[in-house]
Amino acid sequence: QVQLQESGGGSVQAGGSLKLSCLMRKWGYARRCVGWFRQAPGKEREGLASVDTAGVDKFIADSVKDRFTISQDSAKETVYLEMNNLNPEDTAIYYCAATESSYHRGLCVPIRAGPFGYWGQGTQVTVSS
Repeated sequence: QVQLQESGGGSVQAGGSLKLSCLMRKWGYARRCVGWFRQAPGKEREGLASVDTAGVDKFIADSVKDRFTISQDSAKETVYLEMNNLNPEDTAIYYCAATESSYHRGLCVPIRAGPFGYWGQGTQVTVSS
């Protein structure tokens, strides 16, 4: 069973940056899609970015494309979400997730929760004004 562990969340002031990490364990080195999502209180879960574990395809949601970057390091079994110019509306719990199925493009884009069967516990990001 794939295990995902997020880290890197915290509290920052508006305009600041954070880099989240998603460490993957027991993923079997199969090519999968890994995505980043967030959920703020009272709001639906939002897809932010996705990447295949081979690092070939990357997708960023329009809502964050000018500020967020997704990357992966297969050797470190880690997927990253770099977030810049954060604002209070970015306050949420951030989750990484991986697909159960082997990669194909339609799993990664559009970035939606349905294809992702494995989820981490989430990491809190709080942005103050």
